Parts: sequence; C-alpha cells; structure tokens
Amino acid sequence: MIPGPDERITVVILFGGRSSEHGISCVTAAGVLRAIDRARFDVILVGIAKNGATVLVDEHEVQGYRLDGSPEVVENGTRILWPASTGTRTLTVIESGGAERSSEGAAPVRSLGRVDVVLPMLHGPYGEDGTVQGMLDLVDLPYAGSGVLGSALCMDKHALKTVLAAAGIAVAPWRTVSRSEVARDPSLVCRLDEGLGYPLFVKPNRAGSSVGVSRVTAPDQLPAALDVAFAEDSLVLVESGVVGREVEIAVLQGRSGEPPRTSAVIGEIVFSGREFYDFEAKYLGAAGVDLVLPAGVTDAEFAALRDAAVTAFEVSQCAGFARVDFFLTADGPVLNEINTLPGFTPISMYPRLWEASGLGYTELITELVELALEGPRPGSD
Repeated sequence: MIPGPDERITVVILFGGRSSEHGISCVTAAGVLRAIDRARFDVILVGIAKNGATVLVDEHEVQGYRLDGSPEVVENGTRILWPASTGTRTLTVIESGGAERSSEGAAPVRSLGRVDVVLPMLHGPYGEDGTVQGMLDLVDLPYAGSGVLGSALCMDKHALKTVLAAAGIAVAPWRTVSRSEVARDPSLVCRLDEGLGYPLFVKPNRAGSSVGVSRVTAPDQLPAALDVAFAEDSLVLVESGVVGREVEIAVLQGRSGEPPRTSAVIGEIVFSGREFYDFEAKYLGAAGVDLVLPAGVTDAEFAALRDAAVTAFEVSQCAGFARVDFFLTADGPVLNEINTLPGFTPISMYPRLWEASGLGYTELITELVELALEGPRPGSD
C-alpha cells in the first residue's frame, strides 16, 4: 500500500554485492542517490561488500563513486540486521566494531527505524538472480523489481531461452556446455559449433554487463573463449550470431493489474569499428559504439518489438521493471536477453528510454518505489 502524499517513505538503496559487477552497482547507487526525491523519501544506504558483509555506508562516500575510480563497498565493521520477522520492518545496525564487543555484553546497536521499501541496485549473481529477493520475501519487506522466479529465470540465459522459445518468441540458436562436460570429453569443444552459424558468441550462463563474453569467428578461437567464460560460470552458452540491428526497449509493470507499459521509443546500439557491445563500451566509454535514441524504426517494427517485450516480460514472471534487448532482423525481432535490474545510472539506456518517453529520471525512481509498495508481484499471494 502506497503511503499518502504527506507521509514520508523510507527507502533502502541496496548495492555492491559479490559479483564481478560490484563497481557498476556502486555507480548505479550513486546516480539514484543524487536523483531520488528527497522531499518525499528518506534514504538508508546499505552496501554489500565483496566478502558478503552487509554494512551501513555514509552518503558522502556514495556520492563520490565513479566507475573510473574503482568504487567499492568498504568493509567498515558495521553490520546491518534485517527485520527479524514479518512482524516488524525495523532495520538495525551494529556500529563499527560492535560484533567484537558484543561478546562482552556491550554491543552498540542502533535502530535505523522502519523501512518501507528496498531498491536493489545490484547486478549479477547474489543480487540480480533471486538471492536477495528471497531474503526480502522471507521477512515480507517490499522491494522494486522482479521476485525470486523472474529474477532467477532471466539471470539464467539457458533457462530463459528455453522458456521464451516454448512461448513462440524467437531467440538465437544456441548450445549449452558445462565445465565438467568439457573436462570429461575435451574433444567436445571441437563439436560445439555444429548446427550454429559464425560468428559465435560464447557467454557465461549467469553473468551480465557482457562480462566474460567473447566473439568467435573461427573454430580455433573456441578454447580460449570457453576459458574466459568458464572463469565466470561453470555453465556456458555458445550462441549463433544474429544478423540484425541491436535494439532495446524499456518495460514497466502496469498499475493496479493493468498490462505492462513500454517506452515510447526504441534505443539502438550502432557499431563503428567495435565488434560487439562489450564491458568497455558499456561502462568505460570505449570508442566504436554509439547509442542512438530514438532509433529509426517503422510503426510495424515498433509494434512487433513492443508486443514481444510485453509477452516476454509476462512469460518470464517479471515485475517492476526490465530492459529487453533484441536483434531486429529482416524476419522480425529476435530476443537477446531480459535485464531485470538494468543499468540505472543517469546515462544508462533504461532511464534514457523513459526520459525520451516523457518520464524523467527522478520520476522514474519514484515510480519504481510506488510499484514496489503497490504489490503484489507475479508468483506472490
């Protein structure tokens, strides 16, 4: 239930995490902190350090996060205690060093007050995959975005492609292989391209931001590409390259049972000397890639992309928000992936798509909070 217009709402911005996308998450949190409507929302900053410790982070520290500065949630000795049960939404912090002093019976514990909603600004495993969502569900704490099933499904590329293909949504042809399969039969590597078309893309099954992804143009490049992908995940996809324009559309959950909404424009990734939209191009401003907004598409192409995105959002049990990425081919859209916690800095494609559709960054953050409070999400009671 959404509080009245005169009631202040306490929002936890949750960021960092154990994945290789830790720094991106920190920068996302900084962008949200700078833009959130402080006249309406009180903010608590909770960071997950790379060792999994959940700590209270100072606002000035978050304000200074920049991706070129290798931002990181510092293990500062504090510990956040989530609500103990569904009977309370009170957040508590053990102050720095309190864990050590607690054995002496004098742990400095401080209440942070009632929490209304959590904004998970996490990317990758242990954040975007249903892990944190399950923890929050356990204590009935509202949060923005998809629930356990939708988060886990969209994080698992093989499972998502299987579900989407069964629903009649076009996806790129692929094969999946595990590290243990290759270890048992090394000759399998030579057969992974059977039935697939070059160039191939070799991807970790559960990773984002193009981490661990390689473009392969010849069979002798497969072993090295597999090594890169296996460094991120024990399960890897080998996927046919698709000839088409790389386009993206933003989706928001509908209000009060209404169908999902999409951005009124499409974004396009245009290559000029770079082979694919890799990590450096996405986050470090590497040359060779331009983001075109709005993309030039026909009314029929827009309708096909919109309808496929809405169908995919619902079939995969998404909630809150998602960015859906497609290849726009001569035969129609081919879905590449669904990002349930997309990049959310002010210059990221998801908020830019909504800004171009008339919904500004600050207003978008407010919408995510209100959607989380409205509930329920797919799969919940």
